[in-house]
Amino acid sequence: MTFSQVLYLYGIIIVEFLFEYSVFAVLFLYKLNRRNNFVLRASLCFVAIFAIGLPVACFYTLFGNTVWGRITVYGFLFLAFVLLAYLCFEENYFTVLIGCGMAYAAQNLTYKVYLIIWTLGEWFCLYDNWGERFDLFYRLVYYTVFIICAVCFRFAFIKRIAVKLQSRSLNYKMLFITFFILGITVLLCSVEDVYFAKLSIDRENRFDSYVYYVLRQTGNAFSAVCCLIVVLLASKSIMESHLLREVEYLKYAVQQGEKQYQISKDSIELINIKCHDIKYKLDALSAQGNLRVEELKDLRDSISFYDLKKDTGNSLLNVLINEKSLYCEQNGITLSCMIDGKKLEFIEAGDLYCLFGNLIDNALEAVKEIEKKERRIVNVSVKSRGNIVIVQEENYFIGERQFSDGFPLTTKQDKGSHGFGMRSIGMIVKKYGGELKAFTADGIFHLNIIFTGR
Repeated sequence: MTFSQVLYLYGIIIVEFLFEYSVFAVLFLYKLNRRNNFVLRASLCFVAIFAIGLPVACFYTLFGNTVWGRITVYGFLFLAFVLLAYLCFEENYFTVLIGCGMAYAAQNLTYKVYLIIWTLGEWFCLYDNWGERFDLFYRLVYYTVFIICAVCFRFAFIKRIAVKLQSRSLNYKMLFITFFILGITVLLCSVEDVYFAKLSIDRENRFDSYVYYVLRQTGNAFSAVCCLIVVLLASKSIMESHLLREVEYLKYAVQQGEKQYQISKDSIELINIKCHDIKYKLDALSAQGNLRVEELKDLRDSISFYDLKKDTGNSLLNVLINEKSLYCEQNGITLSCMIDGKKLEFIEAGDLYCLFGNLIDNALEAVKEIEKKERRIVNVSVKSRGNIVIVQEENYFIGERQFSDGFPLTTKQDKGSHGFGMRSIGMIVKKYGGELKAFTADGIFHLNIIFTGR
């Protein structure tokens, strides 16, 4: 073993693997919560992992042509990368391990897709005329396949699960199965690479026997499918845990809504009682001649707003609308409601309070940012056409609104901790077989909910 041999293997095997793996790891992990001084930490960790790769290249030079040698090399690099990634992200070790495991499966799948294409070309002698430019064209083909696969992974898997990877209630049993499959795949890949390299002629993955060619392609395809299964299973587990987390939040929100309804109901009733008492006392003072007509009118006007008797036909909505009206009066917002609450009796009390509470709260939060008083308006209506119940909400807003899957995205900086209100609305609408559509037009946000068969 010479130092030049070590450097050669370090450059074409270790560095290339670490670069590819780093690309996928960044794609899977970039949405995780970061530790302080993240850029410095990440830079030092990248330097460290590539430095670790040099002694690993020495080991590869001695034992890289054996199955256990290759498993040791890639297993060590994987674990070292996981440890360094953990030092960069404010997450538990298991979360980082999942992200790195999916990145490894994605990198291996990409490599196997490339081998399928390359081995096919070797069988049909497509590369025989490349001559001195063989290495250059080889790299061009390889990285073209790599870029295409990375883009496909980005939009097919990573875009949907990168944020959800932060979930804590993951299905450990399914993830154990996932990593077991990944381990078997790594073992098979090592066996294939070592022994088919010995069966190759002239160049690796070029065979003079059709049987060897078929076996190699079968192995490549099987490994690629296994890696794809790993990514799919892990993605399914992450998505399920995220949905369970949202369902638990929705249950909690509904329970809190029921408690808040009782509190608000008692408060509204107390306000109404006090308003009536004050009116009687005013009448008594007026009869005694202690108040002038103008003073009496001013006092009546002052308390008239708090004599809350808005009737929607639904006692729960009465409480909610009256409560929100008080907030609007204090903040200079006009809340216009034309609600036929009797049409919403099919919705359970907790769900109804949560639905309209979130719907109105989101609208109030949007119009509160508007300076012009004439645009600080929220319109809510509930009406029916035949067996269809239509809920509509409209409000002005400032800035831009972005949508994903028909839902407006939160405008808060912390995307992971906000946006639950809109998702709660969507889950309640879905629970009762409704459809939700949100859109913007001419500076107005529109939210339409349709319940059919009611």
